Amino acid sequence: MPVITIDISTMSREKKAELVKQLSAKASEVTQIPEEKFIVLINEMPRDNIGIGGRLLSDIMK
Repeated sequence: MPVITIDISTMSREKKAELVKQLSAKASEVTQIPEEKFIVLINEMPRDNIGIGGRLLSDIMK
């Protein structure tokens, strides 16, 4: 079974469901592997745990 892993800041359950749906559909389209074979892992990270350019994402997003 193919696995898609994404690291992302926190998001709503609805957005995660849409992300899983679209990632699976597109990966299936490109690879010709059935959607139901894909496993999607979402690693959520709080914005305090993400740094960009020496600053925390939580500070950048203010």
